Amino acid sequence: MAMMTRKGFRFTPYEAPDLTPFDKLFDIFQELITHTSGDFDEAIDWLRELDREYELTDENYTIDDFIEDLKAKGYIQEEFEDGGGEMGEEGEAGEESDGKGGKISITAKMERLIRQRALDQIFGKLKKSGNGNHRSKSAGRGDEHTGDFREYRFGDSLEQISMTESLKNAQVNHGLGTFSLNEDDLVVEETHHKAQMSTVLMIDISHSMILYGEDRITPAKKVAMALAELITTRYPKDTLDILVFGNDAWPIPIKDLPYLKVGPYHTNTVAGLQLAMDMLRRKRNTNKQIFMITDGKPSCLRLPDGTYYKNSVGLDDYIVEKCYNMARQARKLHIPITTFMIAQDPYLMQFIRHFTEANKGKAFFTGLKGLGEMIFEDYENNRRKRLK
Repeated sequence: MAMMTRKGFRFTPYEAPDLTPFDKLFDIFQELITHTSGDFDEAIDWLRELDREYELTDENYTIDDFIEDLKAKGYIQEEFEDGGGEMGEEGEAGEESDGKGGKISITAKMERLIRQRALDQIFGKLKKSGNGNHRSKSAGRGDEHTGDFREYRFGDSLEQISMTESLKNAQVNHGLGTFSLNEDDLVVEETHHKAQMSTVLMIDISHSMILYGEDRITPAKKVAMALAELITTRYPKDTLDILVFGNDAWPIPIKDLPYLKVGPYHTNTVAGLQLAMDMLRRKRNTNKQIFMITDGKPSCLRLPDGTYYKNSVGLDDYIVEKCYNMARQARKLHIPITTFMIAQDPYLMQFIRHFTEANKGKAFFTGLKGLGEMIFEDYENNRRKRLK
C-alpha cells in the first residue's frame, strides 16, 4: 500500500512487531506454564502439540532450541540428584555439575515474570482514571500531589510550597523591577494522604473449581498473582496475605502462586474466614479487608474433635449459619468482605446476598472473563480513606 498524506497526517503501512522465534514461543509458554501450575514437562508437551498443529517452529528453530534458550536465560533449571546446577537467588543459571540430570523446573526469575504478565493482562484492562487513583477523597497534608493550588495557611509545611507558583505571584503582585516575596505570595500545592491497606485474599481450591471441565482456578490464580505484583511494586506500604481453603485453610507465599492446584476438597469457608481474620488482627494498619474468590457453596466444617462435618447436597443450614456468624464477626472488627462469586446458581447467589448483608460488605457475581477487572477496581476503591 502506498504511503498517503492528508491534512498534515501521515499514513504508513502497518507492520506487525518483529518478534524473534523465542519471543513468539515464550508468550505461549508463559500461558501454558500458568495453566499447568508450574509443571514444565506438561507445558512443553502442550507446546509441542500446538507446534504440530499450527507449525510454530521450523528447521531453523525448534522446541529443543527454545528449551535451551530458556535455560540460558535463567527461566528454567535442571534439578540434579547431587544438588548441583541450582539457580542463584535471582534465578540466574548456575554452573552445571557432573551429577545426573533430573526434573526441570521454573526459576524464581520465571515466577516473577509470570506475576508481572498477570498484572499486565488484568490491570491493563482497567479504565484510565488519571493520577492519584489510590488517594483519599479529601485533600490535606499528605504524600501525593494533586496538581491543585491554594494560598498558604499557617501550619503548612515548607515541602508543600510551590516555589514556581509563588514566584509568579510575587512578580504579579510586586512587579518585575525589584524582587519581593512575602507570605501573601506563597502558594501551596494540595496533596492527598495515601491510606494503607492490609488485604487477605482467599482462594477456593475445592474440587468444584475444575468441575464439569471448566477451569476456574487459572483465572483466580492470575488475579492473585496480579494483585500480588501490583501491591508489592506500586503500593509497598500495603500488605497482602494469601490463603487457600478446601477442607481446611492455610496460608501460601506469593512465590507459590504459579503452582496452585485444586484438590479433592470440600469447601470450608468458615476455616478460611477464621484464618483471614486471625491474619488481619495482627496487622497494625487501620484499613483491613478480605477478598474471597469462590465458585461453590460452603459444604464443610471442622468440628472441635478434629473430624469434619460435610454435606454437598444443597445448602446445609448448620454450615450456612456458621458462615453468617463469621461475616458478623468480621463486621464487628470493621473488616469488610468482598466476595467474587464465580457461579450464577440462584440459590448460591441468594446465600451470598445474605452473607454480604450480614457483613455489610460487597458481592460480585461474575463469569471468569471479568473477574480480574472487578477485583482490581474494588481493591482501589476500598483503599481510599477520607481524612478528618
